[in-house]
Amino acid sequence: MTVEIYSTDTDSGQISVIRKEGSAYRTVKEIPIGNAPRGGVKFTKDGRGFVSNTSANTVSEIDALSHREVTRITVGFGPRGLGIVPGEQYLLVSNSGSNTVSIVDLESRQELRQVAVGRDPRHMMVTADGTAAYVCIWGSSYIAKLDLAGLAQGKPELVREIARIQIGENLHPYSLNFDRTGTRALVACNTGAVVPVIDLATDTVIAKAETETDGCRAIAFTPDNKYALATLERNNTIAVIDMGTYRVTRSIPTGPGPRGIAVDDADETLYVSAFARNTPFAPDDDHPQMAHSVTVLNIKNVDLADADATVPFEELPVGFGPCSVAVFNTEKAGFQAAKVDTAVASLGSDVAN
Repeated sequence: MTVEIYSTDTDSGQISVIRKEGSAYRTVKEIPIGNAPRGGVKFTKDGRGFVSNTSANTVSEIDALSHREVTRITVGFGPRGLGIVPGEQYLLVSNSGSNTVSIVDLESRQELRQVAVGRDPRHMMVTADGTAAYVCIWGSSYIAKLDLAGLAQGKPELVREIARIQIGENLHPYSLNFDRTGTRALVACNTGAVVPVIDLATDTVIAKAETETDGCRAIAFTPDNKYALATLERNNTIAVIDMGTYRVTRSIPTGPGPRGIAVDDADETLYVSAFARNTPFAPDDDHPQMAHSVTVLNIKNVDLADADATVPFEELPVGFGPCSVAVFNTEKAGFQAAKVDTAVASLGSDVAN
């Protein structure tokens, strides 16, 4: 199986694309995009990728077949989080500098309107049925729920904020993720050493998992949904949270300044972006320590309830300041690795490394 890892390299203004074939990794492309890209690349089923350029007030569209930037879509000020609405006709973009969420038509590649929310919206999730989006409002410390039902009728003017979920004062929610049942959302907060858990049936906080430090950036889940995995930027670890008890069972060392995290379900591999501009701790053979890299952690057959269980790792160098990471399965998208190689080669030096 062939998968590709997309690293959003903020300080380099690029997306690094690393292909995994078997157990081997190789960089196949560094895609120049806009200024200060943020957030993980979000893909449609046919391989259209989107990523925010925070300092350029645009969203770049990337072609996953040719590994090139196709166009840039103008949105609000300081775009951060993205959400593709099921049906793949619309893209949502949180504009941290405009205090709005843009609705973009993916056919015309045009912004249709902006929906007002609270101060400094960051990352978001869209429900599987496409009826709602949950947006982290970083500056106002709440989660905004947007009613998206109007989009199914082709009426973006009906989209609006319908609820504000209070998670706790001054927690500054940065991102959130739905568990694999789609019934709970866990929130990564920059301040406060807790991960709030939201019941999506009632839109209420039902628990707060206590972590070793604050500075949580992103949440992922193991394939069996037994554990949540929370990146803790300030102590270079992943907190493993038992989804039954909401208690941290152990910490997994990762690269310096971990932010984004993605899971490849097929082989139970974690990819974690090491954002730190300098390595903040001494080298150690048992711990990842390379800055400007993606840490690869294999949790297959690892008992995550055992604090002493070793997690094998390796480190993949990428551009400067990787803030997020995404996994794209080329075979699920209908691509064959050979076709990707041919397309890259045929475009010459403009695409191939």
